[in-house]
Formats: sequence, C-alpha cells, structure tokens
Amino acid sequence: MKYMLLIYSSEDCWTEDERKKCMLESMGIASELEKQGKWIASSPLHSVTTATSVRVRDAKRQITDGPFAETTEQLGGYYIIDVDNLDEAIAIAERLPPAKKGTVEIRPIEALPEVPS
Repeated sequence: MKYMLLIYSSEDCWTEDERKKCMLESMGIASELEKQGKWIASSPLHSVTTATSVRVRDAKRQITDGPFAETTEQLGGYYIIDVDNLDEAIAIAERLPPAKKGTVEIRPIEALPEVPS
C-alpha cells in the first residue's frame, strides 16, 4: 500500500546545523528504503514564506502569498512510500528526525482507476 508521510513542524524550531543533520539522516533513511523497494519519493519544501495559494471562487481566481494557516506547524516536506501496512508506515515515520520536533502525518494514497486512452 502506498502512503504519503506529510512532515509538519514550526519553521523556527531548527537551527541551521540541526536542519543539515536532519537532511542527512532523512536522506539516509530514504536511501535505505529505496534499497528495500519501499521508497517512491521524498523532498523538503522551501519555507512557507515562498508559498503561493490559488483559490477559485465564483469562477474568479484568487492568488495570495503563503498559506497563512492559523497554525504553528507548517508543511515542510513529504515522503511517498510503498509498504505492506500502516504499522510499517508508522515504524518509518517515527524514525524520521522531524517526528522528534513536529508531526509526521500518515495518509494512504488512494489508487485512481485507469484512465481510458
């Protein structure tokens, strides 16, 4: 089953040194999962200050800077994994360095029906 691990934390909870160590450890986990055939993709995201949000209301496009959600934790990265079950996804999520300072949300990826050609 495919899962997306959504990584949230406060952007100011990491020192630059901690962020670098987090990236190196996370890349090591991704490499290990890839060798096991369980890694599909992962990436950190730029700061929320670089985000652009698009909404369409009454057929009119609204573009704003940032998500500006009323939360202290922001989406900072993701993993897409292919594992046997939720327990295995949880075991991977708890190894990720951001789980120690923020939250790793685990969501099953819904399979789409094949699109006719």
